[in-house]
Amino acid sequence: MAAERILPIVPALLAPLAVGLARALGGPVFLPILATLAAWPVMTILLVRGRRPAAVLAVLGWAVSLSVTVIALAATAPSEAGMLILNGPAYRDEMFGFIRTGAGREADPGRFVPLHLLHLALFVLLALPSGGLLGIGMGAALVAYMSFYVGALAAACPGMALPFVAGWPPWAIARVAGFVLIGVVLAEPALAILRRRAGAPAEPGPRIWIDAAGRRFAPRALVVAVVLLAADVALKAWLAPQWAGLLRGCLSAP
Repeated sequence: MAAERILPIVPALLAPLAVGLARALGGPVFLPILATLAAWPVMTILLVRGRRPAAVLAVLGWAVSLSVTVIALAATAPSEAGMLILNGPAYRDEMFGFIRTGAGREADPGRFVPLHLLHLALFVLLALPSGGLLGIGMGAALVAYMSFYVGALAAACPGMALPFVAGWPPWAIARVAGFVLIGVVLAEPALAILRRRAGAPAEPGPRIWIDAAGRRFAPRALVVAVVLLAADVALKAWLAPQWAGLLRGCLSAP
């Protein structure tokens, strides 16, 4: 069953191809669509087969691969990447301003917490009825513009490794991981009918959020997701100003 073992890494392999195809087609609408098509079918297959942890790993690997690819593109061709990434230039400008001054939404919980909650609510509303499809699309857009900023930071200070190491702060990584867990959990209700049509036995076949051994996946996954999202807020409120100082040398480099 080599194909079964390889399946979870397929989204990570397809993400760079999605970026390359979007680059060839031009226009910012293509990247979220193509990146979603690189991940959602595999996640769906894994969930229909009851392989929930593998589905989480598949989407996490996809997010990492997508981010690395966009960072590389933005670092080497920032102008072209800016035309390809939705909200990329605007987010880059906001983050560069924050790094230079240490002030702004990134350092103000009263401003960034409502935005995080809005993103979470929108993500839930998109992911739940669509079997995760629209949630992955939103996630692709978010990962892409955050990665564009990291690549643009690297382009602004060539030869420095710091942007690649610290451009993605730990709280943002925690947030992405939390969204992935929530997205996989919320995808399953709409996909339950597909699982039945895939030929799973009626008894004791996979039930929603419960594996064949009776382990409840959703509660454990959601607890971890809540911890990750809480860590996102706490770490950002605590460390964001210091992180801006850490990266400030990148923008002042000759």
